[in-house]
Amino acid sequence: MNVSEILERKGDRVVTVAPEDPVRSVVGTLSSNGFGAVVVSSDGSSIDGIVSERDIVRQIGHEGERILDQPARSIMTAPVKTCSPSDKVDELMTRMTEHRIRHLPVTSEAGVLAGMISIGDVVKWRVTELERDMGHLEDYIKQGW
Repeated sequence: MNVSEILERKGDRVVTVAPEDPVRSVVGTLSSNGFGAVVVSSDGSSIDGIVSERDIVRQIGHEGERILDQPARSIMTAPVKTCSPSDKVDELMTRMTEHRIRHLPVTSEAGVLAGMISIGDVVKWRVTELERDMGHLEDYIKQGW
């Protein structure tokens, strides 16, 4: 299965924040959308960086709540690792695990933001795949008896 198939199932909606948006606003965006990360983009389609819940918690731990009034660009991770719609999900799972990444923006061949994949999306795909395989094995065993 490719990343594009996951996006077809879950949708390609991506919420972005501007680099100058205060971190407090980013927290609100994450909370109101139920996301764990948001892309930082100056135009809504390019990727300047990414801010995750972990980034925010880490910075509050270092600098206190004053970070909430700082711009998103001050805590974003950049450059951002991305994936493409044609990437294989099993390879993506390995990359995400090796690099300890929970969210990967999906970019088109033109470099335009095309979606977001989370480790939860990848795990859900893997569980579905294993359940399907298990069903096939059960059917095979039942036919043999």
